[in-house]
Amino acid sequence: MVIVDRPIDTKSLSQQRYSQLAQRYVQSATHAAGEDLERLFTMGDPQPEWHVLDVATGGGHTALRFAPHVAHMTVSDFSSSMLAAAEKHLRSQNITNAEYQLADAESLPFPDETYDLVTCRLATHHFPNPFRFVAEAHRVLKRGKYLLIQDHYAPEDAQTAEYLDAFESLRDPSHGRTIPESEWIQGFSQAGFTVVAKETLLKRHDLSSWAKRQDCSDEVICRLDVMLTRGPKAAIQWYQPRSLGSQEASFANPNLIIKGQKHQPVDAM
Repeated sequence: MVIVDRPIDTKSLSQQRYSQLAQRYVQSATHAAGEDLERLFTMGDPQPEWHVLDVATGGGHTALRFAPHVAHMTVSDFSSSMLAAAEKHLRSQNITNAEYQLADAESLPFPDETYDLVTCRLATHHFPNPFRFVAEAHRVLKRGKYLLIQDHYAPEDAQTAEYLDAFESLRDPSHGRTIPESEWIQGFSQAGFTVVAKETLLKRHDLSSWAKRQDCSDEVICRLDVMLTRGPKAAIQWYQPRSLGSQEASFANPNLIIKGQKHQPVDAM
């Protein structure tokens, strides 16, 4: 696997955009709840004595789900506005065991072997180098502990994946790249994780509200609709669009949840 850095301005653009849209992500129903968040929580299997780090927290919904079940939660984001919005949201829900820390996912400002679980939900497609984040998560995790990632993932066919990235980038120019399942598994292994669980599921999005969350104009929403109507057959099959050309237009975004365990020392295995 070849890891290629993307231009640094992609990261800056993401920070700028999400600072402006922070409250929308706090209020986003698709981020706040759903089968995927419950599956993530179940797979994470949080323990009462654990210290957990949530990276790129967005509206803070993953941290909110895990915090009541662990000893301490560190909530982090690259955007100060997003982090402030998440903190306000968690405090309003009476979360008292959390601290809040600005953090670049690819250069985490935390000591080695601090956490029992690192979570990251619906964010890695924004990271210029997501596998640098995986390596950083490995560093800050205690031996034998866990990294848990959820994000939409790409088909193995490169041309189809490129089309899907073009669709995502039209809606959100700070989108980086959607990664296929095989690359995630390889990246976990190279970073020193054993994949102990993985699951795929579909998140269906209302096209209009999904696009307007990113301030897309009606013209851009129309172009997104066209991409779902006239795209390559493999891309259309991947997204499973419904009711295109209407206010009820929607598509399904395949998601991957993957859990890796940091390797134990040889003499402890």
